[in-house]
Amino acid sequence: MVISWNHLGFSNPTASLHHVDGTVKFDPATKILSLVDIKIPVASIDTGVPALNKEFGQPDYFDAEKYPVANFKSTSIEMNGDKYDVRGNLTIKSITRPVILHATLNKAGFQAMEKKNAVGFNATGVIKRSDFKIDKYVPYVSDNITLTVSSEAYSD
Repeated sequence: MVISWNHLGFSNPTASLHHVDGTVKFDPATKILSLVDIKIPVASIDTGVPALNKEFGQPDYFDAEKYPVANFKSTSIEMNGDKYDVRGNLTIKSITRPVILHATLNKAGFQAMEKKNAVGFNATGVIKRSDFKIDKYVPYVSDNITLTVSSEAYSD
């Protein structure tokens, strides 16, 4: 998962969140996506700047020690061809807000390297960090945060 924001109007930095895990329920025959449940370990954030990584773990931001995992769980999914509007609840710091992720099916089928069936999606959405009481430096650092998820899920 990658997040991005605007910094003082000059740049749009990014950070990666690693070790994201979850469950996707997808029927390859009908292309129906019926569940997305993602766990995001917030302490895994990597901005490329160690001091900023540490700052993002502090209580003014993710408070990673107290709230180590953020979670997105779908509540409804609308399909239009290979496009999906995934509505769900995002929980950060025990605060839950509705979010829409706009997803595109990349491919579903046998993944030869893993020797398993797989499905791949890309998804994007925008949240307001102030909705989760992460509002330090707003408006100088944008309130809007863009989420980008690229996933490859495997069948059990």
